[in-house]
Amino acid sequence: MNATYHQLEDGSYLGKIPACKGVLAFGKSQRACRISLRSTLESWILIGLKLGHALPVIHGINLNKDPFYEETYSL
Repeated sequence: MNATYHQLEDGSYLGKIPACKGVLAFGKSQRACRISLRSTLESWILIGLKLGHALPVIHGINLNKDPFYEETYSL
């Protein structure tokens, strides 16, 4: 996910994904921050897709491609 985490002065954590502008989250522990960050990323992707925004290609995953539908056959 290419996330970065920073421990804050109060002991909580800030996590962000630099490739995805505006995707950040906070948590009392690094694990809680990671869970919150994953949820934030999922929402960010869904909103971006719905609004037609160009999303960054990360680890070769490109969500900007037009969907490909395979023909299905019923039995």
